Amino acid sequence: MLGVGLPSGYPAPMQAVDLNLLRPLDALLAERSVTGAARRLGLSPSAMSRTLARLRRVTGDPLLVQAGRGLVLTPYAEEISGQVHALCRDVQALLQPAAGRLDLGSVHRTFTIRAGQSFVELLAAPVMAAVADAAPHVRLRFVPKPDKEAEPLRDGRIDLEIGVLGTSAPELLTQRLFRDRLVGVARSGHPILAAAALTPERYAACSHVAASRRGAFHGPIDDALAELGLSRSVSLVVPGYPDAIRVAAGSDLIAAVPRSCLGNGLAAGWGVESFDLPVRTADFAISAIWHPRLQADPAHRWLRETIAAVCRRAYP
Repeated sequence: MLGVGLPSGYPAPMQAVDLNLLRPLDALLAERSVTGAARRLGLSPSAMSRTLARLRRVTGDPLLVQAGRGLVLTPYAEEISGQVHALCRDVQALLQPAAGRLDLGSVHRTFTIRAGQSFVELLAAPVMAAVADAAPHVRLRFVPKPDKEAEPLRDGRIDLEIGVLGTSAPELLTQRLFRDRLVGVARSGHPILAAAALTPERYAACSHVAASRRGAFHGPIDDALAELGLSRSVSLVVPGYPDAIRVAAGSDLIAAVPRSCLGNGLAAGWGVESFDLPVRTADFAISAIWHPRLQADPAHRWLRETIAAVCRRAYP
């Protein structure tokens, strides 16, 4: 393993490599701390220090060096960090039995989840509460969702994605969490809320705020309006749906957001009200998405089921 990608001058014959060093190496590179890596693997700091010394002899590289009061990775350690993590996950998926009782109390894992801003704001807390209740040593890391590329799922940088399937990667597996649809949002007291029957014409005549990670002014609502010979004025584009709700709450701009964004009393707390759009837009499914190599992983399967249960309670 460690013979692949070694920098020149640091050869490591394969027969000299103890593959039991792989997990400690992954922990050290991830934690950047001897104490943190020891805690992660249930070892003493002195034992981890000895393991680090062995890894330095095997690789011919310091791996972690002192920088002030902490440790930083060497360039070589930075280079192999992703490879080592992916190898650990692949080995675990290969050798871990697909069946058998999972002792959640003994699981020490950090799961990285890619999700949109709305999911994090509304459901990260209840998901973490459900996880901590059953598996106190499991940690969750939510990361931003700048795109829907499959590579982070394939190479192990992401364990699970929450959202609309937006990639053609054929191997990815999905589980639908709930169905969603777009609704209009305006501040309480906005004139558009007083309309007995909101027409597409009146809706289009308003000023709008749109949510788009890519900064796009045009979206599915504009396509639906165009079919009726109408267009709207989008005055402002913001990165996420919660941002659009906040803007609508403090202005005369109206927003269109997924119905799920208004869950848990969030809309009322922000002083906005929702209404049905006067144009037809397609419903969409919010799913859990993962790579097949984690399909049989008992801990990962438990995490998927836990998130699905939280979503069912939030959006029955």
